[in-house]
Amino acid sequence: MHNQPNTTPRVFCALAAIILSIFSVYQATAQTPVQRQVDGIIAKIDNQIVLRSDLEFSYLQYLAQSKQQPNQELKCEIFKSLVQDKLLLARAEIDSVVVEESRVTGELDRRIEYLSGQVGGVERLEQYYNKSIRQLKDELRKTIKDQLVIQKMQEEIAGKVRVTPKEVAAYFNRIPQDSLPYFSSEVELSHIVKYAEISKQQKQEARQLLEDLRKRIVAGEDFATLAKQYSQDPGSAAAGGELGFFKKKELVPEYEAAALRLEPGGISGIVESQFGFHLIQLIERKGQEFNTRHILIKPATATVNIQEAITELDSVRALIQNDSITFAKAAKDFSDDFNTKDNGGTITTRGGSTYIPMDQVDPAIFFVIDTMQVGEISKPIAFTTEDGKEAVRIIQLKGKSTPHQANLKDDYPKIAAAALNDKKSKAVDEWFRKNMDSVYVEIDPEYQDCKALQLTQ
Repeated sequence: MHNQPNTTPRVFCALAAIILSIFSVYQATAQTPVQRQVDGIIAKIDNQIVLRSDLEFSYLQYLAQSKQQPNQELKCEIFKSLVQDKLLLARAEIDSVVVEESRVTGELDRRIEYLSGQVGGVERLEQYYNKSIRQLKDELRKTIKDQLVIQKMQEEIAGKVRVTPKEVAAYFNRIPQDSLPYFSSEVELSHIVKYAEISKQQKQEARQLLEDLRKRIVAGEDFATLAKQYSQDPGSAAAGGELGFFKKKELVPEYEAAALRLEPGGISGIVESQFGFHLIQLIERKGQEFNTRHILIKPATATVNIQEAITELDSVRALIQNDSITFAKAAKDFSDDFNTKDNGGTITTRGGSTYIPMDQVDPAIFFVIDTMQVGEISKPIAFTTEDGKEAVRIIQLKGKSTPHQANLKDDYPKIAAAALNDKKSKAVDEWFRKNMDSVYVEIDPEYQDCKALQLTQ
């Protein structure tokens, strides 16, 4: 197993806030009048509040995740984290610190995609909560926006913080020997990706399907009903294709341009974007925002096109093996993966680490790299991208570690990252201590004895 130090209360509270935002509406409707009476405000920070249920939920979730025994000191630390987040939000409002709505929307889509993957798809997510994706997004939006504002404030406070090698060593030496984490085998991987090209025939078939659907809608059939039946956009199909309100420049240009040319109720022609082909209906305009629904059809990818991608990557692999080009240069010149082509094709985890525990490697890759030597490059492997595209890739095994207890020689980048996070956390704590008096703060008498808070006042 890959044993890491437990998530800190501060980091965990940020994660718990997202989960809490989904469950809160159901908790509220399920509570009895007596239970609702027990809940209440335990902290006011300017116009922000912390509820008793916020603390209890975060505390219980942290105990379950960290397997620690209940104790009041830990609960106080979590309470301090919640108060600190609210102070960051209050000061962000005073200092006019904001995040772009497009960034909120992007993060919202990513979280919904993650939650859908956890329960087995969009339909199961909707069934589980008995709400549409649009309703879930509406309930999550404010929480995610708050989290992004908090992150931006933290970056402004501690973004320039750096650690020296001496500080990294000092941080490592403070960790008790029996508390050093044990790392399982990890790998560093790079890849070069080629998407399967879509033929003119496949594009025409997608267009023709949408043309037929458009004729049916014009003849009187319901757009939303057909979207549920035919649209290949998992995020909106179940809601009849409705996307909700967006501002200008938040959707891909081709889609937005076609939508804004319509009158409410109007239906577009066939619109091509990077996602496929769309049929769009404008539902409503409200100031600078507009609400649409669409039917998305993605052209199928034929086996012959996969073979063309395989042939191309075979040639690229041969060039690298003959030392005609480096893997990093080949990734920049030939890869279709814009997320990795400029960093040598390096694959990173969601947290940004280039070290991937073997037990977290995609099974389709695991069995390929398990028998490879460091530096070796795989033959082309067909796969499907997260957004549903058929593709092929070659993978380079850049490095592989054996299971071991953490040490500075082998794990310096990870220890340095932990030391940096610790120093940034202390910088935010110092900011918190200095700014507690800059806004109105009221703490419930039950929690005024928390040592974690007293240290900052």
